[in-house]
Amino acid sequence: MKKVGVAMLWSVSLLLSENVLQEAIDRAEPGSLLELPAGDYHGNIVITKPLIIDGKNGKARIIGEGNGTVISIRSSYVTLRNLTILHSGSEHEKIDAAVSVKKAEHVTVDHCHIDDCLFGIDLEQVSRSAFTRNWIRSKPFSLGLRGDAIRLWYSNDNNVSANHITHSRDMVVWYSHGNTIADNFGEYSRYSLHFMYAGKNYVRHNTYEHNSVGIFFMYSQDSIATDNVVKSSLGTTGLGIGLKDCSNFTIRHNTLIYCAMGFYIDRSPFQPDQRNRIEGNRILYNSVGMDFHSLSIANDIVGNIFKGNIDDVYDDDQVHIHSVQNHWERNYWDTYEGFDRNGDGIGDTPFHLYYYADRMWMLNPNVKFFYASPVVSIMNFLAKLAPLSQPVELLVDPRPVMYETQLEKGEV
Repeated sequence: MKKVGVAMLWSVSLLLSENVLQEAIDRAEPGSLLELPAGDYHGNIVITKPLIIDGKNGKARIIGEGNGTVISIRSSYVTLRNLTILHSGSEHEKIDAAVSVKKAEHVTVDHCHIDDCLFGIDLEQVSRSAFTRNWIRSKPFSLGLRGDAIRLWYSNDNNVSANHITHSRDMVVWYSHGNTIADNFGEYSRYSLHFMYAGKNYVRHNTYEHNSVGIFFMYSQDSIATDNVVKSSLGTTGLGIGLKDCSNFTIRHNTLIYCAMGFYIDRSPFQPDQRNRIEGNRILYNSVGMDFHSLSIANDIVGNIFKGNIDDVYDDDQVHIHSVQNHWERNYWDTYEGFDRNGDGIGDTPFHLYYYADRMWMLNPNVKFFYASPVVSIMNFLAKLAPLSQPVELLVDPRPVMYETQLEKGEV
């Protein structure tokens, strides 16, 4: 590796209109290391050879022209680290971004601060690369007009980890497979993480707060989501984890708390010969713990904790109930009223969850605001005590767990 002295091109009086950084990149031999002293450098730049650009002390700022993309990478084996990247263009159709990478592999963007850029890191046909420890914020636009913080398009086998995403639109993984999305934090955005037509991705240890949607998988298969926390996904579309037309998924040990919906399951699994396993999740204090839409059967829902939800389970097809056709077993339900006479930690009688005709009108969104009021609580009790019609069964858990600590400690 050859170190190039960018300092000799740098002076305190350097004007942003002088693109000294691009000149240094053009002069550098492939594989060189460019160490940038503190200061402001002119974008937009294009990298077409293997290269390392290191801000070293983190005080080097690459400032775009206010149109287009600040840094375009069109080569494999490029590394950006310890940089501040600012001021991209604002055109969605051009995908104006802080960093754009196309048709490359072994690219690294690490420990960069990205701000005032429509899109953060845009990846198209990128593989075996790493995007880690970056702080990313879009432009100060309304939610739907911001760009995506990180966008993977036909990009496989990448590592996207330990990034902090705030006030962006979405993070999207589309037509992309074999990626690891881990240890990221996302807040005040729309979709924290959105998959479409993607398979064999691994999503773990992420935390998403105050977004519209936590993690949404669509038209995807063969993926794992484990040990994630989704908190306070609110609004009419607010949900923790969603599955739409998804097959052969494992959703394990996630915490969904204070959301409008914890889980949203729509026609999943999609393939008739496959199942999804939803296991060991903590579904806490949501408006609806698990919402079933369309034909959603053949899910194994095992060992989860349902606690403090206004409705633990809801099926919006109130004519053909599909939730009961899933496999429920060894879940903890805080509304279970049975006993454990032999002390094995499993309830002596199955847990049944019903719809009562008296409750149907309460599922009207306009009325749901009053759910916690004493009047509605009394009406709920009376509906169970003396229902006006035959209740509709939502699910049967034949072996309900008596104590949530048993599941947390793995005792059952």
